[in-house]
Parts: sequence; structure tokens; C-alpha cells
Amino acid sequence: MPVEIIQVVGLGLITTVLVLVIKEQKPMFAFLLTAFTGITIFLFLIGKISTVIGVLEELANKAEINLIFLKTILKIIGIAYIAEFGAQVVRDAGQEAIASKIELSGKILIMVMAIPIVSVIIETVVKLLPA
Repeated sequence: MPVEIIQVVGLGLITTVLVLVIKEQKPMFAFLLTAFTGITIFLFLIGKISTVIGVLEELANKAEINLIFLKTILKIIGIAYIAEFGAQVVRDAGQEAIASKIELSGKILIMVMAIPIVSVIIETVVKLLPA
């Protein structure tokens, strides 16, 4: 585990130095290098993410929790991470307005995805209240 974070940080530091050197001469290349590094780090972590998802699915099965709820929550988390990543890349390119729109879109999609879970919670609370 510590070796992986050292690899990620090392890649980030090397890319940062390269970007600082290249940025003045070739700003577009510097941005592409930054985006490529971000995508590489994300792809590096996909295996870890799938391991976590597998463990959560096992726990949900043991606890007899409906997998639809777990999958919805995982999709919500995925939307949050992807929106944040996209917004950061766009922000790195100096496009703050577009980054804000990406973040807003992520928040709205999260609200839409959460509706079924919120509905079940409200129904459960209403059933628990005395008539």
C-alpha cells in the first residue's frame, strides 16, 4: 500500500516539474501532460476501486441489504469523483466557469440518483410514526 502512494506522488511530482519547465514554451503540451497524468493516476486506482466495491457487495449480501441501494450509493460516489476530476482538469486549463458547470451537473445528477433512497427513508419514517 505505501509503495503505491509513493508511485502516485512521484508521478505527480515529476509531472509537476515537467509542466513547470514546458509551460512557458508549449502551454498546450503542458496541459495535455497534466491531463494525461491525471487519467493515468485514475486508471492506476481502478483496480483498488473494484476491490473496495467487491468487499462492499459481500458485506451487503451478508447483511441482506438490497444491492440496488448499494449500487445506487456507489454510482453517486462515482459521479462525485468523476465530476470533481473533470472540474479539476478543466480548472487546470483555466476554465473556471466550465469547471463550475461540471460541478453543478454532478450535484444535480447526485440528487436525481438519490431520489429512490430518500423516498424509501421517508416511507420508513412515516411507517414508524404513530397514526
